[in-house]
Amino acid sequence: MGLAPALAQGIQDAGFRQCTPIQAQTLPVALARRDVAGQAQTGTGKTAAFLIALYQTLLTHPPSSQRSASSIRALVVAPTRELAVQIHHDAEILGKHTGLRHAVVFGGVDYEKQRKQVAEGVDVLIGTPGRLIDYMKQRVFDMRHVQVLVLDEADRMFDLGFIADIRYILRRLPPPHQRLSMLFSATLSHRVLELAYEHMNNPELVRIEPDKMTVDRVRQVMYYPSMEEKVPLLIGLLRQSEARRTMVFVNTKRMAERLEAILNANGFHAQAISGDVPQQKRLRFLREFHNGDLAVLIATDVASRGLHIPDVSHVFNFDLPQDAADYVHRIGRTARAGAEGDAISFACEEFAVSLPEIEAYIGHKVPSAPIAPELLATDVKTPDPHEHGSKPHHGRGGHRNRSHGSRNGGASGGSGGGGGRRRRGRKGSGPSASPPQPPKT
Repeated sequence: MGLAPALAQGIQDAGFRQCTPIQAQTLPVALARRDVAGQAQTGTGKTAAFLIALYQTLLTHPPSSQRSASSIRALVVAPTRELAVQIHHDAEILGKHTGLRHAVVFGGVDYEKQRKQVAEGVDVLIGTPGRLIDYMKQRVFDMRHVQVLVLDEADRMFDLGFIADIRYILRRLPPPHQRLSMLFSATLSHRVLELAYEHMNNPELVRIEPDKMTVDRVRQVMYYPSMEEKVPLLIGLLRQSEARRTMVFVNTKRMAERLEAILNANGFHAQAISGDVPQQKRLRFLREFHNGDLAVLIATDVASRGLHIPDVSHVFNFDLPQDAADYVHRIGRTARAGAEGDAISFACEEFAVSLPEIEAYIGHKVPSAPIAPELLATDVKTPDPHEHGSKPHHGRGGHRNRSHGSRNGGASGGSGGGGGRRRRGRKGSGPSASPPQPPKT
């Protein structure tokens, strides 16, 4: 492809030998300085595709002579903090020998530290919309001489409500014909294409197999447990698979926290990650999981997109997602970049309603398996309610047992929503209730 030697060295350092389909189809277009709107799911190599095109452009086209010390040359916008951090990590590897300076900015941590780094001057700025706009309004950096723009996970920008921020940023860039623009999205929906045609220079559309086809490399199986069987079945399967790098997806933050307590009480090193977990802790959990120090990562859908974690062996859908596309995004955490993996899903009585839509979306029926008695753990321990910041229940006897389930410790097997409804229905019980007071004399 005639890449600059410094860039070719970075590609070699990253261990890349041949192009993935998205790289093979987008790189010739982008290297010819033509805009690209690509449909590609996470795990197919699109990050490397746009970074290689970005570096080649910056290395072969000198910056504007009017560029100031605060001017950036390339901007990469990502919808989530984790994705921004991952892109920056890959950028440092691929761009190690280019001499270009990188920075990543995102909300939640290191405001002044990030601000100072950007103010000192960077060539490639990676960030989430909110923090980028914050620094831009303070004139910490200047976008008037940007040569390359990348929008990653564009459909996710819409889902998270960032589209107004994205349009604000795009209007302050040089005109589309004066820069190379690359947009990537899991789906090239009407609204994503509208954004592309409005702010890009006649982009070439590249579609790499429909998003739903990513499931073909994943061994899928569906179990139909009762609510009480969900936790014993999960623990039994985790023991059977000797979980080392496993992701468990749930639908609510509350269920994630309950499951974390249950798994830790039963001998698994597990952590829950959701949108409310402080950023420093989120990054630490992801780093430990990436390194193999954390066996089980419990996640809501905030973590189902944009996370590149190699060698995830198993993905569990403890709760079936209510959106069919999220099923594909979740199980796409395994079987990345051509590898294989296992996706095990529980169609319980609360969330099985999503199954027909999921099977219609992926184009086939998910194979099912019976729940053999030996799969159900019979020694499930119920976590101490004093742990994880919860208080013991007072009031009516037996309330704690009802809220934590019954046989086999299936306790916590019910969905977060179901347990919450039962507790809200009981006035005078729960953590906030007070014990009865003696009568006044």
